[in-house]
Amino acid sequence: MTMEYKAIPLNPPAPMADADMEQAAAAYLAKMSSRHTVREFSDQPVPLSVIEACIATAGRAPSGANQQPWHFVAVQNPEMKAKIRKAAEAEEAAFYAGGGGDEWIAALEPLGTGVEKPHLTTAPWLIVIFAQRYGVRADGRRYKHYYVPESVGIATGFLISALHHAGLSSLTHTPNPMKFLNTLLERPKSEKPVMILAVGHPDKAAVYPGASAIKKPLPEILTVK
Repeated sequence: MTMEYKAIPLNPPAPMADADMEQAAAAYLAKMSSRHTVREFSDQPVPLSVIEACIATAGRAPSGANQQPWHFVAVQNPEMKAKIRKAAEAEEAAFYAGGGGDEWIAALEPLGTGVEKPHLTTAPWLIVIFAQRYGVRADGRRYKHYYVPESVGIATGFLISALHHAGLSSLTHTPNPMKFLNTLLERPKSEKPVMILAVGHPDKAAVYPGASAIKKPLPEILTVK
């Protein structure tokens, strides 16, 4: 399908006063500052409609040439979650046995990670994020996608923010390698699994590592010219 440029009027709302912008920005910062990655989830169900709305928000992210090179697989089936956990823990066992290298494993130590991944079966939802390395037309021909890692990263940020806004916790999990996800979830070779998001309500006894609360101060991440 050939598409041509067509300009659509934005019709933006009236500009906010500076004080209102500052208040809105501060409120969002406060909201996101309460977000923490947890590994202890409640098995309390979460409606599919909530997951769908959050993934729809992710789908509003900007992308290279607007090609939207992402696909999200939302998994709630207990048997499938168990299969994912089994495969992920096998990869994690190899990683912690030395495959990850001493430096990487040492960097993870303050976060309290390990081989066992109970969140993969306890959390009511696993959202597996795939990056589409290239597109495939109806006749089987491939076409190039642009800025795939950047685009998928932005969409993932949208998703994590939307989940937190909906009152849910999430955990980014990146077993390495992750090719088993293509097989289990029947995704095509054109897609590369990027991460698993465990999603749900935190357990009442949930904790988060103190090291993760240490964020770089603004002067270290911002330069104004």
